[in-house]
Amino acid sequence: MAEFLQFAFSGLTVGAIYALVALGFTLIYNASGVINFAQGEFVMLGGMVTVFTHAAGVPLPLAALIALVVAIIVGLALYRLAIEPARGASPVTLIIITIGASILLRGGASLTFDKSFHSLPPFAGSKPLMIGGAALLPQSLIVLAGAGAIVIALWYFLTRTLSGKAILATAANRLAARLVGINTNAVVGLSFGVSAAIGALGGILMTPITLTSYDSGTLLALKGFAAAMLGSMGNPLGAVVGGLTVGLLEAFSAGYISSSYKDAVAFLVILGVLFLMPQGLFGRGGMERV
Repeated sequence: MAEFLQFAFSGLTVGAIYALVALGFTLIYNASGVINFAQGEFVMLGGMVTVFTHAAGVPLPLAALIALVVAIIVGLALYRLAIEPARGASPVTLIIITIGASILLRGGASLTFDKSFHSLPPFAGSKPLMIGGAALLPQSLIVLAGAGAIVIALWYFLTRTLSGKAILATAANRLAARLVGINTNAVVGLSFGVSAAIGALGGILMTPITLTSYDSGTLLALKGFAAAMLGSMGNPLGAVVGGLTVGLLEAFSAGYISSSYKDAVAFLVILGVLFLMPQGLFGRGGMERV
């Protein structure tokens, strides 16, 4: 039982990060129809900028805030310089653009920072809590609580603010949103900025546990994409459920089968969704994007 709980705690912790990455995918996809494979680089930037800014003597909360601002600026620049000029291009072209942006950001990070792995000190101590014979790190609780707070804040933003409702309106029908006076280009840019902030916050939360490096975003993007597909691309609730599910599957496969196959879980999830349930867990057959 203790072993099962240990794997579950580990899976939920990393699954919360995958859920945040999947939420970033979902937000941009809903607003623009673009699948942004540079989403993982926002997570990397959140962690790396915080690490190096904190190492330069900046207090940790301020370093995290600086990392958040940097990620938002990069997200907005990605939209303005790469996505907006290609407006009207085919989905494949837009995917290639985001993959190219991911490579560019990864290369820039390797030059700006370094190629080593880095960590941050735990935010609430390192003494584990023992639950049912399994150890739960305080940082894991912070990751789960932080991810939950981000999900709630995103729900409030989308449903209780004019900017959030503009994103929902653009996602539902871009032409109709334009007709009622919504600046859809600005709304899509806002979605890139918000998704970048979500990714950066995930990177800040995970770095004390899983470490970070200039190329850590690539695998996170893949796993976040698998989570978004599993939960149904474009469904925020599905993104959260998909992220937690992928995290648990990964932890249990590493614990009960072999850690060598841990990273293959995301590929298997993608293949399983494509072959068995293309609409995902929360999708509806016959749904058509307009």
